[in-house]
Amino acid sequence: MKYLLDSHTLLWTLDSPSKLSRLARQVIDDRASTLFVSIATPWELAIKTNSGRLDVRELLTAFDRSLSFAGYQLLETTVTQVVRAGLLPLHHRDPFDRLLAAQALELDLPLLSSDRIFDLYGVTRIWN
Repeated sequence: MKYLLDSHTLLWTLDSPSKLSRLARQVIDDRASTLFVSIATPWELAIKTNSGRLDVRELLTAFDRSLSFAGYQLLETTVTQVVRAGLLPLHHRDPFDRLLAAQALELDLPLLSSDRIFDLYGVTRIWN
């Protein structure tokens, strides 16, 4: 099965696995799972690092290698997904999360996220 990881899920997987739900941990540990990380994730992490809200500079300098080493795949975006993100109802104003929602919907990927706001978009969210 294929899944999309929210940015916080990726960070928790790498640095704080105890913050993951039991179900999220099972999905991530399952060798049959194909785990995707959106191209929006390194962008979001870089902006938050640059603003001082987060410090993941080390991860960002080796992002491609870190993903590859962990067995995750980078999910590029399409014009259709970007447009869909922009046209989603304004339940959430965070453009990165809106793009994740659009990608999850467009590609029918369950999203591994603790953020319940995705439920308002009809995204299949895996957490509890």
